[in-house]
Amino acid sequence: MTRFGYTLMTEQSGPADLVRYAVSAEERGFDFAVCSDHFSPWLASQGHAPNAWVLLGAVAHATERMHLYSFVTCPTMRYHPAVVAQQAATVQILADGRFTLGLGSGENLNEHIVTGTGWPNVRRRQDMLAEAIKIIRELLMGETVDHGGEYYQVDQARLWDLPKIPVALAVAVSGAKGIDRFAAAAEHLVAVQPDAQLVQTWHTTRQAAGLAGGGRVIGQLPVCWDADRDTAIQRAHRQFRWFAGGWPVNAELPTPAAFAAATRYVRPQDVAEAIPCGPDLDAIVEAVGAYRKAGFTDIAIIQIGGETQDAFLKEAAEPLLAALRDAAD
Repeated sequence: MTRFGYTLMTEQSGPADLVRYAVSAEERGFDFAVCSDHFSPWLASQGHAPNAWVLLGAVAHATERMHLYSFVTCPTMRYHPAVVAQQAATVQILADGRFTLGLGSGENLNEHIVTGTGWPNVRRRQDMLAEAIKIIRELLMGETVDHGGEYYQVDQARLWDLPKIPVALAVAVSGAKGIDRFAAAAEHLVAVQPDAQLVQTWHTTRQAAGLAGGGRVIGQLPVCWDADRDTAIQRAHRQFRWFAGGWPVNAELPTPAAFAAATRYVRPQDVAEAIPCGPDLDAIVEAVGAYRKAGFTDIAIIQIGGETQDAFLKEAAEPLLAALRDAAD
């Protein structure tokens, strides 16, 4: 069954508002919520970047039914993997088993600012992620961990508060090499494009490794609902033109100013061609359908514009969810 989710986009709203939106999203019938985990917004015009883990704890306490994902956390530079394991275990307890830890290799924008150590190449980032996942997995299993690896040192680490329901892991990958590296390391797949071949390769690789089931496949897409289409297009261009760069570019740029410079020639009409804008719910359903047909089980909507969340949730969320579920039947 396809599940439909709401994005708690920390880049465009403050923490108190995000908790309120999560409660409203649950009331409107969303199946899950994903929470971005960034130190900076992509563009200065977005204007926010609260701590995702404090937010997830508050949302876990304030909601009762929705599943929650970190989407996604980089456990290699800004956070030590042992700290990520502790955070995940605590949120899972507060969420009564509704939390999945989403992990990825991160972006320059959010990691180099904190560590000051520079930004590694893709291969090194994936090596770091693989080692971090090993540490996280062992800690979440309740083991006392001694680890002396290439990137991390852990001495007699133990999680003293473990959830009754284990924390499942989801990992973000974008190609066959990532799947080869991480298909056995996590239960679920996170992907950014509706790529049916990627999804099939994930399932095939896990089956070949003798792993039970392919888990869930979690994706996300931006929309800009508004009663006026021109207003929606301008807002999407102002706040989300960075999205046009794609993952290979977005992982490398170091600052919001760099994203602004890299996208200065992206036109409003370019954004409108890539992102459903305006009041037409059918256009959103069609865009979501590409993910569903590619084999995604969990599809999260990003409503662009922090100032529009209340209107989107009150006016558009319920008819949109009804249309999405009708299309999925």
